[in-house]
Amino acid sequence: MDSDSQKEDEVPMRLHSAAEYLLRCHADQLRSILLSPDPKLHYPLFVEYAELMDADPTLARLVFANPTDYLRDFDQAAILAHKRVLKSMASHEKGIEKKFIHVRFNVSGSPLECPETFPSIGRVRVKHRGILLTLKGTVIRSGAVKMYEGQRTYQCKKCKYMFPLYPELETRNSITMPSVCPSQRSKPCEGTKFQSIENTTVCHDYQEIKIQESTQVLGVGVIPRSILVILQDDLVDTVKAGDDVIVSGILTAKWSPDLKDVRCDLDPILIANHVRRTNELKSDIDIPDDVSMQFKQFWSDFKHAPLKGRNAILRGICPQVFGLFTVKLAVALTLIGGVQHVDASGTKIRGESHLLLVGDPGTGKSQFLKFAAKLSNRSVITTGLGSTSAGLTVTAVKDGGEWMLEAGALVLADGGLCCIDEFDSMREHDRATIHEAMEQQTISVAKAGLVTTLSTRTVVFGATNPKGNYDPDQPLSVNTALSGPLLSRFDIVLVLLDTKNPEWDAVVSSHILAEGESEESKEDEDLGNMWPLPILRRYIYYVKKHFKPVLTKDAERVISSYYQLQRRSAAQNAARTTVRMLESLIRLAQAHARLMFRNEVTTLDAITAILCIESSMTISAIVDSIGNALHSNFTENPDQEYAKQERLILEKLSSVHEFQESNGLEGLDLKSLVDGDGMGMVM
Repeated sequence: MDSDSQKEDEVPMRLHSAAEYLLRCHADQLRSILLSPDPKLHYPLFVEYAELMDADPTLARLVFANPTDYLRDFDQAAILAHKRVLKSMASHEKGIEKKFIHVRFNVSGSPLECPETFPSIGRVRVKHRGILLTLKGTVIRSGAVKMYEGQRTYQCKKCKYMFPLYPELETRNSITMPSVCPSQRSKPCEGTKFQSIENTTVCHDYQEIKIQESTQVLGVGVIPRSILVILQDDLVDTVKAGDDVIVSGILTAKWSPDLKDVRCDLDPILIANHVRRTNELKSDIDIPDDVSMQFKQFWSDFKHAPLKGRNAILRGICPQVFGLFTVKLAVALTLIGGVQHVDASGTKIRGESHLLLVGDPGTGKSQFLKFAAKLSNRSVITTGLGSTSAGLTVTAVKDGGEWMLEAGALVLADGGLCCIDEFDSMREHDRATIHEAMEQQTISVAKAGLVTTLSTRTVVFGATNPKGNYDPDQPLSVNTALSGPLLSRFDIVLVLLDTKNPEWDAVVSSHILAEGESEESKEDEDLGNMWPLPILRRYIYYVKKHFKPVLTKDAERVISSYYQLQRRSAAQNAARTTVRMLESLIRLAQAHARLMFRNEVTTLDAITAILCIESSMTISAIVDSIGNALHSNFTENPDQEYAKQERLILEKLSSVHEFQESNGLEGLDLKSLVDGDGMGMVM
């Protein structure tokens, strides 16, 4: 008896203390909820757990130790508090009373971030049940939004006492009736018959997502575990597949579906109270003002020798590999990318470049892939042999009688980089699925009655071995066993041949041996010599965000002449010399202008783009001396070296120009080449 009366006094008391806290610290949030127009929506009220710990330690401890009851009490306290705010509002303010307010606790920066209450998904055990638990992972599947019954009011037939009952998720949302009437009066009623009252059912939105622990933090040989998370009301549809999230909530269990001859188990699920996306933090690399000043200072120092400055940046790319200047330049240009162009009809011409490395074993292809993945703020690495078309694009999965889509590698790398090693070992029809993703930057799916289009604005970086011995006399499609349409989608295809060259071998061996000697003799961070990885990441992010280069007339003329020259002499490289090559030239020239910290594309950028494309041709239309990309090294005076190459290339192109003039083709510019005569539509 005593305990019953004590309980009656206690409930309003704990509601009262929670409401007092919300009124004291979150009155502005309550006011903005009141001023929102729609009374039927579910509104979140965000509370920092660390602040609650400071303000009311007892209440904070109760929320942690018994969240099932206290989170519900906090929701009721929020409604109580917002009614008080409504009364105190001025008459001219139109406040509308709301039915549903949910208090969401953000545990970041509080003591709950210790390993006991913030375990990895693989370490979740029974002891974590019934406390406020926080888990971190990547969303690998998000289900459809459904509706479920969250509360129903019943009445005792004997004493007419009304009480709410909550369906339990554990028993698949069934309501268990109390054995006797729960009214807490001085004389117990002991009624056993109850009836539900009409129109008292409260329904909630409900969505299941699956999160998996991120592979970066796992130990050796550990398979990543996943757990189901249930999102309700305002949390529904806040995350999508591929997002990194931190979820706080209550761990409970759900009976696995009844299957014949299968043991019935309890599967752990987390009922979310607060979801925080962390991939915004990951992709927005924060660049302090002093760092951007450092970049500007660096370029003003190298004003008279800009290519020397550029080479200092390129040396920081994959520093453990000696030389390979052309490959490092190609990696930098691919990661920076050009500017996306949308014409009046809404047709998009992609800004991302794609790169393919073809080379003998031991030429450092995979090293470049791994390093590029570190430089990009969002990246997925996969190998050709272990990838199917479904794994690269999207998989249809049947779950509990309905079909869902699970994102594959290209979709997860949207807005970042997808590295595919051993590109040649993919099956032919699996390779065909990449065609659309590389050019149109979407993936169209029609599987199991789900028809949709997903965006894949990703850079594809492939590495492959040549088929047998590389034969320079044969075209690229024969040497690599890749089809022409696929090769034409790569902006740069670099061939790394391990030819015998005694001088080169001596230099490389001394470099590798020096690496193994002493690690201590590293000099301080001097940007004039070599850039460290964190600065490189920031630099690439900075130039992509701040520079949108446009072509100058000179650059247009150079690119246009080169394209026509290639078209005329392209017996060998027919697969590569399409309008796509012209778009690649523009993209690479724009990327180089960004790399050089400029907003306009000059002749220098156009010629560097030509040199990149040239080194990816088997038989060069202009430069015969470029040869093997593997033996390209950093020169002492790049600016003088460039002046020679520029003179050589412009001489070749001027003959094309004279040819144009004699045929009256002077006014032919890039725009008419890309947009005109239907060729530009070969997107």
